[in-house]
Amino acid sequence: MIASMLGSVVKALLAVRYRVRVVGRNAIAARGTRGILFLPSHPALIDPLITMGVLQHPFHPIALADQDQIDRFLIRWLAKQVGVRTIPDLSRYGPEAREEVRAKLSLIVGDLRSGRNVLLYPAGHVKRHRYEDVGASRSVHAILQELPDVRIVLVRITGLWGSGFSWARGEPHLPALLRRAAWALPANAIVLGPRRHVTYELCEPPDFPRRADRPTLNRYLNDFYNAAAPPNTYVPYTVWESGRTRTVPEPPAPGSRRSLSAVPRAVRDEVASHLAEVTGHESVRERDRLDADLGLDSLAMTEVITWVEQRFEVDRFDAATLKTAGDVMLAAAGLAAPAESATPPPAPPEWFAAPTGSAERLTCPQGRTVTELFLQGAAAHPDRHVVTDIASGPRTYRQLLLGILLLRPRIAALPAQRVGVMLPASVAACVTYLATLFAGKTPVMVNWTAGGRSVQGSLDLVGVQRVLTSRRVVDRAGGQGIDLSAIADRFVYLEDLRASFSLREKLTAAAKARWSWRELQNAPVPETAAILFTSGSETEPKAVPYTHANLLANLRDVTQAIHLRPDDRLVSFLPPFHAFGLTMAMLVPLCLRMRGIFHADPNEAAVIASLVRAYRGTLMIATPTFARGIARRAGEGQLDSLRLVVTGAEACPPQVYGLLAQRCPNAVVTEGYGITECSPVVSVNSDTDPRPGTIGKLLPSFEAAIVHPETHAPVAGGERGLLLLRGPCVFGGYLNPNVPPPFVEHDGKSWYDTGDLVQRDPDGVLTFRGRRKRFVKVGGEMVSLPLIESVLTERFQPPDADAPPPP
Repeated sequence: MIASMLGSVVKALLAVRYRVRVVGRNAIAARGTRGILFLPSHPALIDPLITMGVLQHPFHPIALADQDQIDRFLIRWLAKQVGVRTIPDLSRYGPEAREEVRAKLSLIVGDLRSGRNVLLYPAGHVKRHRYEDVGASRSVHAILQELPDVRIVLVRITGLWGSGFSWARGEPHLPALLRRAAWALPANAIVLGPRRHVTYELCEPPDFPRRADRPTLNRYLNDFYNAAAPPNTYVPYTVWESGRTRTVPEPPAPGSRRSLSAVPRAVRDEVASHLAEVTGHESVRERDRLDADLGLDSLAMTEVITWVEQRFEVDRFDAATLKTAGDVMLAAAGLAAPAESATPPPAPPEWFAAPTGSAERLTCPQGRTVTELFLQGAAAHPDRHVVTDIASGPRTYRQLLLGILLLRPRIAALPAQRVGVMLPASVAACVTYLATLFAGKTPVMVNWTAGGRSVQGSLDLVGVQRVLTSRRVVDRAGGQGIDLSAIADRFVYLEDLRASFSLREKLTAAAKARWSWRELQNAPVPETAAILFTSGSETEPKAVPYTHANLLANLRDVTQAIHLRPDDRLVSFLPPFHAFGLTMAMLVPLCLRMRGIFHADPNEAAVIASLVRAYRGTLMIATPTFARGIARRAGEGQLDSLRLVVTGAEACPPQVYGLLAQRCPNAVVTEGYGITECSPVVSVNSDTDPRPGTIGKLLPSFEAAIVHPETHAPVAGGERGLLLLRGPCVFGGYLNPNVPPPFVEHDGKSWYDTGDLVQRDPDGVLTFRGRRKRFVKVGGEMVSLPLIESVLTERFQPPDADAPPPP
């Protein structure tokens, strides 16, 4: 009943923009309306809604759709109402999704055997250029192996290529399209707007090659879909728009345009050899098509992609651009087009609105808790955009409050006082972290990259029974060989929580987000703001609890040490289970009211570079390794908006300084130093007087002593010694009952023993000299193993060809 009513409403809305003509439907129905496999082309994101309207009566098909395309605003709810079944995209989720794909195909076979109708897109994705390309897809062939006599109805859709929902003008961005439609409706007086003419041709071809091999079958489908392929056609959105319906230039065909001459011969030979091995061909040429010539289907392609990423350590790239063996060679050399997610949606003008006092120095507001500072910012600027990522787009304080109010009661109902949060740098991580605090629970930040055994030990150590996470995180971890099955029964998926919210809950939360935050202001927030894990030099994870006072003291220190501005836009990809990712990436925008730009995967350098340009990032915090990767993969001008790059966690080599100077011409590069147990920033170079090779001056709230590493006697000025620290940023001790406390007595006071050796010059600037446990005593002298390593590396490793000389 709901599906029928919903279909009528959707058809009425679509009729305002689309004039749909259907050919052949009655003839198909006259032969029977049961047990039909419908195989449509896929020109645009909008065509599944139109197709369901065309086929709903009298066929009522079950639709199978890409789960990433369905998991969008409004679409996910519509799909749920009409019973759409989702299937993962193997190019994104890799081999770990195979079994789910096979299971869904088995369900399809069962449905068809029982006389139900099924709607399946053979290509598996929206087409990227004028002509449909089924490629080496095996789904239709696999079904016909089980049901060779099933009824096959092909559906050719024409007229949607050029729509804003197609890739004819680049990646479609659904929220922007919906906003444009909402504006166009009243401008057209609802019914007077220009229509896009769309034709659906249903055909049950008697010569369909049911028993042919897969390449022959897929070529037949391509020939049918492309028999009438209209050009890229633009249709005005309003009657007031100048110009008529017209043909516009086609977009560039997918695939890299880089020359193979840029790929080293050794890389080309290794890729060709691997492709020959996996396909059984004697030799592979650069121009060989992966599907037609080599017979690689989507399952086999996931193995090739995984091999390329692991063997050559390259970023994720757009699998749709891999058409030939030469494209795989380009990918192996890091020259392929980046992943689809690398094209962020355009930022709305409000994102760039300058806050009051933009030229002033940013300071940390007064308050006792992280949640208090967040609510202060929300009260001052409820509709200001504060965080964004590719998946969510820009989000205002009010929108974050809506998510928090929805999640809070669900999290409060979870067992145990400590709740795991296993999410990457993202808007979802911000909302989940804050909702956990407002629910009276302590967030335990879970580092899934440590491996299943380490994660299980960490959770057991602090009594975590439930872990808030996402299926995408778990799937991606599986694709990286991380087995989390031992703790799978503790996972609470955000996707499931989101689907469980009733309309009443959503409306109530929306009303509270707009008019009343009393329940958040009165929430019993725990004293511990977060628990992180660090292993240091040992194998057993150590639980590090942070109080709100620890974290806010560190934020206040940083704003005094570095000149931050209210109009800065922080680019971050460090995960919140990392101390810098929690404090300097997530809490800076949430507590200091600075805009934050997140990306979930720090290895996707090209994606991050595109985010910097799209959202005009001004500040980036990264390790030298990640900063180097981003600079290398950045296009011309993509990093020009950066004014400050802060590196840490490892020494920044001169080559990286030089590369950043070239690729980020307007940025100052500084180094800092931090320790998880110190919340975490300890020292940082000033942006007005950066000194390469040093870690800067101590933050204001720290008291330090530099002592002999064995006797703890004070060392003379300028000599290397062990760093001891005191201050409000230092944590209170590990939660592990069997781990010795890291505090020592010195000069009648208790100090945190960092285990690090430093040297301080007369200006108070520190230079890191290594970890005590990475020294050996030779002839009575302490000799640094990392120093030996750096000398050997400089002597025997050739310099980075891409890096310019240091400034």
